[in-house]
Amino acid sequence: MLTNISNVLRTCAQRNGAAAVVSARTYADYTTEATFEIKKCDIHKLDEAPATQVVMTRDEGLQYYRVMQTIRRMELKADQLYKQKIIRGFCHLYDGQEACAVGIEAGINLTDHLITAYRAHGYTYTRGGTVKQIMAELTGRRSGIAKGKGGSMHMYTKNFYGGNGIVGAQVPLGAGVALACKYLGNNELSVSLYGDGAANQGQIFETYNMAALWKLPAIFICENNRYAMGTSVERSAASTDYYKRGDYIPGLRVDGMDVLCVREATKLAADHCRAGKGPILMELQTYRYHGHSMSDPGVSYRTRDEIQEVRGKSDPISLLKDRMLSNNMASVEELKEIDVSVRKEIEDAAQFATTDPEPPLEELCNHMFHNNPPLEVRSTNPWTKLKSVG
Repeated sequence: MLTNISNVLRTCAQRNGAAAVVSARTYADYTTEATFEIKKCDIHKLDEAPATQVVMTRDEGLQYYRVMQTIRRMELKADQLYKQKIIRGFCHLYDGQEACAVGIEAGINLTDHLITAYRAHGYTYTRGGTVKQIMAELTGRRSGIAKGKGGSMHMYTKNFYGGNGIVGAQVPLGAGVALACKYLGNNELSVSLYGDGAANQGQIFETYNMAALWKLPAIFICENNRYAMGTSVERSAASTDYYKRGDYIPGLRVDGMDVLCVREATKLAADHCRAGKGPILMELQTYRYHGHSMSDPGVSYRTRDEIQEVRGKSDPISLLKDRMLSNNMASVEELKEIDVSVRKEIEDAAQFATTDPEPPLEELCNHMFHNNPPLEVRSTNPWTKLKSVG
């Protein structure tokens, strides 16, 4: 798994034209790996929790740092473009939650499957999308990852099934993917993500039941960012122990602001699924810095001081950076070079996303079906027809 995330995250950097960062110091000057103490996970119906003493190599740390910074900067640029009215419609940003996406990917394989709700930009990137494709999709351009027709909430790539706009509806779909994995016997698994707001949906509990009955290789992950669409968990849930919500399904509660905590918990969950033990739940305790969406200022149900306190004490990027610097795994200059490289990559992608042409009208109905012969689609009235090409 460590080799996999190394390859995945290295590809994330390389495919976007990111130059290799070489500090003035030689690699021999740095600690190549270090052991870290991480927060203990709370467990439910499990015999053991993930380890609290974990090893991270210098290469892993640099890769985690670059990918988290890329997601952070990409989301901040999306905020800017939205306020300039270049990005329109719904837009849900992921800044603050980067350790969840990067930690999950570090614990599974790229051949495994993942589906999430509409806060999906970060996962589109870690699953193999490029910054250019994501930014172009946000601006509705033809080079977007969904050809400019999906927007913020509907992005897809190989083994990544969106980006889903209906609250909680991605969870039964994810269980269906897990059923396919079991049917095919390919030793793969499905990760289904949802938020604390969706956790009270009936369809999620129905899915728990089916997944447990059929012992599906499914990891159900609640990204608990505490406020759903704008209501605190204490006001919306009779029980805030989301990791116990599966009742008969084992669960873990994890520090979702620590990439190493998320990585170790995900590895345990993946091993559980691959051993044929059925589904498992994870609750990642995390925090979003922006409001629920760009239409939500995010300060009517929480204070600015609270947001700043989380930024100051629990920021996932700062936590990783401090660990690396204090253990001589990187220099300040080297990390600054990564920051500069990431900023340039984001700026170049934003420039591309504002100049790439919009898709032409004749492509509006294309790709409705997979490998389907061309068919006519009724337009806004019975007399106007559009053509759909698969």
